[in-house]
Amino acid sequence: MKRLPLIAAALVFPLLAAALVYLPFTAHAQVSEKHGRALAIEFCGACHAIDKSGASPKPEAPPLRAIGQSYDLDGFVDRLQSGVASDHPDMPEVKFSERDARDMRAYLRTIQQ
Repeated sequence: MKRLPLIAAALVFPLLAAALVYLPFTAHAQVSEKHGRALAIEFCGACHAIDKSGASPKPEAPPLRAIGQSYDLDGFVDRLQSGVASDHPDMPEVKFSERDARDMRAYLRTIQQ
């Protein structure tokens, strides 16, 4: 009878630990995606479509939902940190911090076609 609480604890604690690890991770992922969307609005939204659908404000600017067709999103983090530049004269060079680049990637992953 004395072993029953030990057995119950041995079964319950791993489940609680997994829940504690998983819940903060999913909450962090949602915060990252929201922050990435805010960055997309601020730095890209004047020219590029930033959602899963809709036209870009500037027709010559490709929607961000198609960026995964041209770039590996994992490698795109480095590009965001070193400075995204384009031959297009209207596109400014933008450099992101490591966190901002990762959050932008998290958001971009949610909208890819």
